[in-house]
Amino acid sequence: MAYRQVSIAVTAFLLMAAAPVGKIAQAATAEQFQVRTTADYVAVCTTSPNDDTYQAAIAFCHGFAVGAYQYYAAVAEVSSQDRYVCLPDPPPSRVTALTEFVTWVKGNPQYMQDRPVDSIFHFLKTRYPCS
Repeated sequence: MAYRQVSIAVTAFLLMAAAPVGKIAQAATAEQFQVRTTADYVAVCTTSPNDDTYQAAIAFCHGFAVGAYQYYAAVAEVSSQDRYVCLPDPPPSRVTALTEFVTWVKGNPQYMQDRPVDSIFHFLKTRYPCS
């Protein structure tokens, strides 16, 4: 994946978390900021804009996703055998992608107790597989 495509992909995934999705918005607790599970990560990323922790939660959500995706992109750039996520051009909007991720996780509750990075990539490889 070219650097520009990786940048677009990273930006798309990160920005998707900027807006909470409908009625799932809630307040993130200090414990959830440790994101030990996917359930914690989803709670942080869907913090209500009216909550005092909103700015911190969304910034944390973005940073977590940036780190995870940049690591993946670096590995995939070196070894095409490790590439399994291929986002479309243009990538999905942030609201669409977040809605899809949250919907996917709720439809696959077996991942709620997994590490969030694992769930993010289970989702991405399911939704945006390389052909």
